[in-house]
Amino acid sequence: MQSEELRIGIAERSIEFAVRIIPMVNSIPKTPAGYAIASQIVRSGTSIGANLQEAQSASSKKDFIHCVNIALKEARETYYWLTLLSRSQLIPPKKLCLLLKENDEIIRILVTIVKKSRNNSALLTRNS
Repeated sequence: MQSEELRIGIAERSIEFAVRIIPMVNSIPKTPAGYAIASQIVRSGTSIGANLQEAQSASSKKDFIHCVNIALKEARETYYWLTLLSRSQLIPPKKLCLLLKENDEIIRILVTIVKKSRNNSALLTRNS
């Protein structure tokens, strides 16, 4: 898959992921721990796509890589919170399985985009 295709696909996937996060968060028990984790998941899970949108308007390759790296950090943070939800059984682990799988795939795609972008940037620098 081409880098450009990955970017287009991941932007849409990140939006769909955020849309799926919202109802799941609303089902978290209304306890102090539930409120704290829900707040974190909403913030990190929805900011993946926001950072990817920002990356699409990057002013340079370096800026693009920076924005995608932020999206990657948010995706990893979301994975942490989803895993915590699952292990603490605030939400039955079976209900989180697909979200965790999609989150893992998003992380893998973002890692690939960053690596390819860095490699392409390095090639451009060497050839100049």
